[in-house]
Amino acid sequence: MKLSKMHIKTLREVPAEAEIPSHILLLRTGMIRKLASGIYGFMPFGWRSVRKIEDIIRQEMDAAGGQEIHMSAIQPAELWQESGRWFAYGPELWRVKDRGGRDFCLGPTHEEIFTDIVRNDVSSYRQLPMNLYQIQTKYRDEARPRFGLMRSREFIMKDAYSFDRDFEGLDKSYDEMYKAYEKIFTRCGLTFRPVEADTGAIGGSNSHEFTALSEVGESEIAYCEKCSMAATTERAECVDAAAETESMLALEEVNTPGTKTIDEVAAFLGLDKTKTIKALLFVTYDDEGKEKEYVAAFVRGDRELNMTKLINALNIPEHAIEFADEEKMAAATGCVGGFTGPMGLHDCKIVVDSELPGLRNLCVGANKENYHIKNMNYGRDYEGDIVTDLKLLKEGDPCPVCGAPVKHARGIEVGQVFKLGTKYSESMNAIYKDENQKDRLIVMGCYGIGVTRTLSAIVEQHHDENGIIWPMSVAPYHVIITLVKPGDEEQAAVAEKIYDELMREGVEVLLDDRNERPGVKFKDADLLGIPVRITVGKRAPEGIVEYKLRRDNDKEEKTVEEAIKAAVEIVKAEK
Repeated sequence: MKLSKMHIKTLREVPAEAEIPSHILLLRTGMIRKLASGIYGFMPFGWRSVRKIEDIIRQEMDAAGGQEIHMSAIQPAELWQESGRWFAYGPELWRVKDRGGRDFCLGPTHEEIFTDIVRNDVSSYRQLPMNLYQIQTKYRDEARPRFGLMRSREFIMKDAYSFDRDFEGLDKSYDEMYKAYEKIFTRCGLTFRPVEADTGAIGGSNSHEFTALSEVGESEIAYCEKCSMAATTERAECVDAAAETESMLALEEVNTPGTKTIDEVAAFLGLDKTKTIKALLFVTYDDEGKEKEYVAAFVRGDRELNMTKLINALNIPEHAIEFADEEKMAAATGCVGGFTGPMGLHDCKIVVDSELPGLRNLCVGANKENYHIKNMNYGRDYEGDIVTDLKLLKEGDPCPVCGAPVKHARGIEVGQVFKLGTKYSESMNAIYKDENQKDRLIVMGCYGIGVTRTLSAIVEQHHDENGIIWPMSVAPYHVIITLVKPGDEEQAAVAEKIYDELMREGVEVLLDDRNERPGVKFKDADLLGIPVRITVGKRAPEGIVEYKLRRDNDKEEKTVEEAIKAAVEIVKAEK
C-alpha cells in the first residue's frame, strides 16, 4: 500500500486525555479514534492489527476443537433473569428497553445465550463434548472508563464455552483452552503469567487469569519464586499467624482519647499492631437496592481487608455492598466509629478473619467513645457469624504453598478461563440424557480473551520513546519503504522495484511516497512501529539502500537484493 493514498493522521503532541503509553501511542498513530468517553473506533492501521490478533485466536481456537459462531450483542432480559444475573451483574450491565417496553441488555458476556443454544440443541451424551466460540463487540457501562482500550465501555472480546458430560470432561476442556491461551499470547508477542483468579460475576469454582506483565496494569498479582504459586491478590490465600498459647487475661477497659486509628491506639497503649483488631463497617443491599443488613468485618490490626474475600464470604454481588454511614449504623447496632469492637454489637453480621480465633489478648474498640478493651479473646468474649480468611496477601508475606516470602507484580488482564461447572445448566435446566437415558446436567466452562485489550497490552510491552515496536505477528504492515525524494526518478524506480518484489513474496509492505521531508517520514515510521524499514536515498543509483529493524538501533547498507532477501526471511520467520 502506498502511504500517499492511505488515510493516516499522526499526532506530534501527546493527547491531554491520555495517561499511559498504549493510550498515548494508539491515539498519536491515529490507530484509534475517540467517539465518546470509553468508546473508540479503529482506523486502518489499528484495525489491521486487531484483525491479526483475531486471526491468531481463530487459528488456535480451531486447532483446539472450537467452532466459531456469532450471536447478537442484544440479549433478552428473560435469560439473565433465569440465570439470576440480571441483578447480580450490577450497574455495569447496559440495560435497554425496546419501544414496547421489553427489557434487554447489551451483552458484556454470553453465558446465558450459549447455554440456551445448547439446551435446545443437545439432548444426548453422544453430542458432547462441544466448544463454541465467537469474536464479538461487548458492552459494559463502566463508571470510570480510563486508559483508552484498557477499561472501555465497548470492546471486542473472544468468548468461548465448553459443554461436557461430567467434571472430568470439563478438566480436559479447561486444560485444552489453557494451553491454547498460552499459544495465543506467545504468538502475540506478550510476556505473560497465568495466575489463579477470583471468578467474580461470571461464577464457577476455579479460574485462571492470563496477565500481561506491566506496571500500568490494574491487576496486582502475588507470586512465589520458590514454588509455582501465582494468583491475583484478590484471590490469593493467606497464611494465618501461628496460634498463641499464652493464658487469657482478664478484660480491661482503657481510656484512649482521640485514638480512632490502629496506629494511634497502638502508639498510645504501647502495643504492637499485631496485638490489635481492626474493625470495618459496611451495609449490604438486596435485589431492589434497599438496605439489607449491616456487616462488621474484623482483621488483625496490621492486616488489610480483602474486599473480594468479604464479598465471597457474604455471597453477594460486588455492587451490593458499601461502607456504612457510621451514625446510622451506630443507631442500629451499637457500634461507635473509630471505637468499634465485636463485643456488644447487635443486629449486625459479624465476619471474623480466620487467624483471630488463634490469637490471644488483643485490643479492640469498646463500642464506647474514646475507649478500647484490652485482652479480648475469641470464644470467651465474642464469636463471629462467619469465620474465614479476609486478609490481603501483601508482598513479603509467607507463600501459602511453601512459606517463602511472596513478591508482587502488576499486569493487564488479557484473558481468563473459568470452570463454571453446573452454575448455568442448573439454573437454566440445560440437561442431556446419558447412556442409561437418565437426565444429567451439562458441565460448562467459559473462556474469554479481550482482543482490544490485548492490542493495548502489546503496545505497553513493545514501545520506546519514539513510538510503537510491533511484533511481526501483529504489526499492521511488515515492512515500510521510505522513499527520501519521491521526485527523483532513480530513487522512485528502486523503491517501486523493492515494493513489487516484496508484494510478490507475500510481504505486507508500505511505500512512503508522500511529498514530505525525510525527517517527518522517519519519525512516522518509528511512531507507527513497522518492524522493518528500508530507506531508498542518495545511493539508490548504485543499488544500495539502508536496512533497519525497528527494534534495533543499528542501520546497515545493503544491496537491493540483500535487503529484499533479509526482509522476506525475517517476516517468514517471525509472522
